[in-house]
Amino acid sequence: MGCTGLIDSASINIYRPVLTRTSNKPYTRRRLSMAAIRAESMATEKLGIFVEKNPPESKLTQLGVRNWPKWGCPPSKFPWTYDAKETCFLLEGKVKVYPDGSDEGVEIEAGDFVVFPKGMSCTWDVSVAVDKHYQFE
Repeated sequence: MGCTGLIDSASINIYRPVLTRTSNKPYTRRRLSMAAIRAESMATEKLGIFVEKNPPESKLTQLGVRNWPKWGCPPSKFPWTYDAKETCFLLEGKVKVYPDGSDEGVEIEAGDFVVFPKGMSCTWDVSVAVDKHYQFE
């Protein structure tokens, strides 16, 4: 289960373990098309917050994300206002962000690439300690 993907170089197919039982085999492996791989890196925008789940490492490298400053906090709840656009990549943690004026929140977690717009006021509800790279524009 610690496998994140194996490449079969002959056919450029990616195999991932699937937790299903078939006949008397405890696990089966399935082929994922490139479209399915791209779908794993889904991007959405909700309540003005852009979230891309599992962005490709090539994107993080191109942006220099691993060289950005780091910030972290323990589980807590606090208000925050973005004086500038913030782009961040969560290394660890789980947060629900509630933009002011909304009862609905946006969940972000480890592995998410997130963009918060300049001027947004919100409340961060951190359920699992956060460690992230960030950049203000």
